[in-house]
Amino acid sequence: MEVVVISDEKTNNIYYLSPNGLTPKKNDLVVFDSDNGLLIGRVCKEIYEEKAENLDLPLNKIIRMASDKDLETENKNQKAAIKALNDAKKISKSLDLEMNFIDAFYSLDCSQLVFLFLSDNRVDFRELAKKLASKYKTRIELRQVGVRDKSKRIGGLGPCGLFLCCNSFLTDFNSVSINMAKNQMLALNPTKINGICGRLLCCLAYENDNYTEMKKDLPKVGLVTETPLGMGKVVSVDIFKKTYSVDLKEKGIVEFSKDDE
Repeated sequence: MEVVVISDEKTNNIYYLSPNGLTPKKNDLVVFDSDNGLLIGRVCKEIYEEKAENLDLPLNKIIRMASDKDLETENKNQKAAIKALNDAKKISKSLDLEMNFIDAFYSLDCSQLVFLFLSDNRVDFRELAKKLASKYKTRIELRQVGVRDKSKRIGGLGPCGLFLCCNSFLTDFNSVSINMAKNQMLALNPTKINGICGRLLCCLAYENDNYTEMKKDLPKVGLVTETPLGMGKVVSVDIFKKTYSVDLKEKGIVEFSKDDE
């Protein structure tokens, strides 16, 4: 099945679309159909063949190549969305709603106006939605997102000094657990293992499988094990050197290599 990969630069979302008879090139701007109405996106991968079982069917379609008029409309919509965002903040405050608005955007055809917000609790925003729909005469979607979504939306620099993974190339947030940090023998210091969103670093998942594979033949720290010099307690391991140190009491701490066994 022919597929084109599109990046929506407003939301940093990736879409797999049907080319619909068109042949867009990399970096071309196109108008495409989405669940949020018509959007403009940039081609990040040209037409290629993909197995149907790897796709979420049916695919949305590219409608047309983006014209100067489309880009002008998009620019106008962005300015209107900023005003709508300020109005939403004022109205929500008047309704005593605990909502921290992050962003707002129109679909290209203005058939939908989407607001993104953070909140620690579930919010009953029905009255707010009614007021916004009455004011802007279009379909309103109020979408509660998490702190990771906020970082993805706003961007920034990570502790590594590079642009945030979520803002540059990650399309989904996979599960990251504290056990991944333990598995990689990292200090469980929140300032070291948490990202600017306050959640565990997404990159903890990148090498976790490698660490698991490298550690599988080494004894666990704290395990009493048999060595060529007798029984002892494992006090440390070095997965890169494939060695482990054992406290042999009378002989002290001795390092052994797994390759030498």
